[in-house]
Amino acid sequence: MAFHRIDHEIAPLLWSAFKRTFSVASRVELNDSHIIHVKATQNNTICTVTESTGRVLCWASAGSAGFKHARRGTTFAAESAGAATAEKARALGITEAHVQIKGFGKGRTSSVKGLQDGGLTILSLTDVTPIPHNGCKPRKARRL
Repeated sequence: MAFHRIDHEIAPLLWSAFKRTFSVASRVELNDSHIIHVKATQNNTICTVTESTGRVLCWASAGSAGFKHARRGTTFAAESAGAATAEKARALGITEAHVQIKGFGKGRTSSVKGLQDGGLTILSLTDVTPIPHNGCKPRKARRL
């Protein structure tokens, strides 16, 4: 496999184009309202910071905070995930956000506490858990 030599005068230009194409959001419009989506399941808690249009800016989960296996579903892991999300959001310049919570996991309230402890101001708190209105048709009765 042949490697091509890159001129040292062109290399910084190529690197800047690469960073512009593949970097995570580095600048955020501060007058835009931001939404933090918290998905609390039995096994994990995922916090995602988005713009009002839905573009993801940063995220963290109990697994990415360093918890493994069954400990990811605990309230302490959810609080750590919320604090890690708040830290990443503050690095982008976000100080206040709306929070939407989905799911019935243990980390529902503790992840919001972690967001507050991380220094974010919560403007509103909304529960968007999908609830079936009568749901699917049940299985037929088993005959013995």
